[in-house]
Amino acid sequence: MKLNALTTLAQVATFLAGTQPVTFSVLSTKDESYQWIQANLLRFEYLTLAKPHKGLVCRYLEKVREYSRQHLTRLIHPYRQTGRVLRCQRTVQGFARRYTEEDIRLLAAMDARHDTPCGPAIKKLCERAWQLFGEAEYERLSAISINHLYN
Repeated sequence: MKLNALTTLAQVATFLAGTQPVTFSVLSTKDESYQWIQANLLRFEYLTLAKPHKGLVCRYLEKVREYSRQHLTRLIHPYRQTGRVLRCQRTVQGFARRYTEEDIRLLAAMDARHDTPCGPAIKKLCERAWQLFGEAEYERLSAISINHLYN
């Protein structure tokens, strides 16, 4: 029997009990997998099922797709609202960069000029360059943390 031939909840229960042979087809991409999950939620009319039957369908999806229960819950939640299982890509690039390439060059030059002093000394030199000597390029570096210098 093929997975597409499972049309009733009784057949799904038999499949989950492990007494019925089934042939699997591997879906290569995440988008295909999400489309397959959406098609099965539609096929079994997930939104109209009673709670025990919803659990049966979820266990079926877990077993076939090998997603965790939590992951399926996260996929089903938007399906309840929109009727679609959508893939949400992460669009955030991470932390914003605070120090520029020019700042890194200034630190390297300061390091070389003073024969590689320790972190607290470099921090103090950057503070003095900004506050005492008014060198504007050291404004950002005057507030750098010592731990960040070692990174």
